[in-house]
Amino acid sequence: MLKRVFKLFQIARKLSTSGAIDTINQVHQIPLSINLFFNLISIGSKSNNLENKNKPGEKLCIALQGMGTTFIKLGQFLATRPDIIGEEMAKDLEKLQDKVPAFELYEAKKVIKKEIGEKQYQNIIEIGEPIAAASIAQVHFAKIKNENQEKQVAIKILRPDIEQLFNEELDALMLFAYIVENTISKAKRLKLVEVVHLLREITNIEMDLRFEAAAANELYENTKHDNGFNVPKIYWNYTTKKILTLDKVNGVSIREQDKLEEQGINLKYLAENLIQHFLKQAVRDGFFHGDMHQGNLFVDPKGNIVPVDFGIMGRLDKNNRKFLAEILYGFIQRDYVKVAEVHFQAGLVPQNASKDEFAQALRSVGEPIFGQSIKDISGGNLLAQLFEITEKFNMATQPPLLLLQKTMVVVEGVARKLYPETNIWEVSKPVLEDWLKNLKSPKSTIDTALNTSAEIIKRIPDFPGLMDKAEYALKLVAEGKLNLGINNKNLEMEQMRLKNFRNNVVISFFGIVIVLLLVF
Repeated sequence: MLKRVFKLFQIARKLSTSGAIDTINQVHQIPLSINLFFNLISIGSKSNNLENKNKPGEKLCIALQGMGTTFIKLGQFLATRPDIIGEEMAKDLEKLQDKVPAFELYEAKKVIKKEIGEKQYQNIIEIGEPIAAASIAQVHFAKIKNENQEKQVAIKILRPDIEQLFNEELDALMLFAYIVENTISKAKRLKLVEVVHLLREITNIEMDLRFEAAAANELYENTKHDNGFNVPKIYWNYTTKKILTLDKVNGVSIREQDKLEEQGINLKYLAENLIQHFLKQAVRDGFFHGDMHQGNLFVDPKGNIVPVDFGIMGRLDKNNRKFLAEILYGFIQRDYVKVAEVHFQAGLVPQNASKDEFAQALRSVGEPIFGQSIKDISGGNLLAQLFEITEKFNMATQPPLLLLQKTMVVVEGVARKLYPETNIWEVSKPVLEDWLKNLKSPKSTIDTALNTSAEIIKRIPDFPGLMDKAEYALKLVAEGKLNLGINNKNLEMEQMRLKNFRNNVVISFFGIVIVLLLVF
């Protein structure tokens, strides 16, 4: 725990000298006691005074980038939490650049050799200098021998000791969040300890490259028969927790339009292809690439879209996919009553709400949009406005749909840069129609009925036992002995450790005071 305190002081010094605290003060006034602490901790160091012409969010981006990996990830995470930092600051933090200096090639080779073993390492014919470096990992091009064939690959390698550094700094941030929550009453609603805990869980998954490899492999399997979309193949015998090996992309970045046109690529077809493939992944497969910005998309010589970086993926269950398709298609048809019915059928709006009033609210979103030229209408922005409306009707937030909406905005933006006249709705309509047609086909209905029947039959032998357990559970609820709230054991353990640490600090403090009184 003393190590955690020491690390906290280091972080506090970083925050105060980077300009981050000054920037936060411009947006949310920090209590005097905490400001005083940061002023004291920064004595004797040179403060980084950021230019006043920058917006607070831009200055915070610069400050966080200068503080390293943990704070870059914290900034990226806070960009998804406008409820904590506000809409404007969240939008500014979306521009946070995840770029840091590369580590040396000899260190990369050491990591690879340790991960795959000496024998497999001998099958790496050559490996080049890093071609991209981020806060958690960097990428090298290499040539390997696989099944007696030479393959050109890209190898993603975690930074040495990154997990230890990240978790030590997050331990300190967890302690800081706990202190703030317990000293500033207004901070309790922000649930800062939960925020830091969630950031740790998300990033620790990101630091296990086997998860990213599995995501890429699943996307590959889902789309391998789709013309115009090629996911690089994963080489599992060269992939571990700390390294990920996949086919080298032989193509041009989708942002380099001049080069694409030189190669005879039809930009109109490419823009339409991008939107349709994204929608197919979302509504057909329920699994989509969640970070489809220009830097993660390439085009091969045949005009196929090739995605890279599978660290952020989205997943939708069948109900959410149906909900998404019905809503978008309903808006295309301008059938607001139908869209309202879908919300009620899915249980996303309380049943005591007025369906007519909800349909009217949907019309207030749809009609102004459809008053514009249809080619200028964004499906992602439409969903964003829809979620704002549904909040007023106490609709529960659906995190998977929020990620999809943000990704849809990005995909549409990329498509319109390729071909500004792209009509999002004309392009989307056939994908949505096909999926809804398949969903309501006789075969789909029979399959659903058979699957439901099979599940019921499987559970019949357990039915008496389930009834006994249900009766016992209801009895405990009635007696107030059973809490039905969400139970996060890891978070509870972390909060318990922090409370114990606080008690130990108090006891130690009084112990030191008593010793000093006895001595002097």
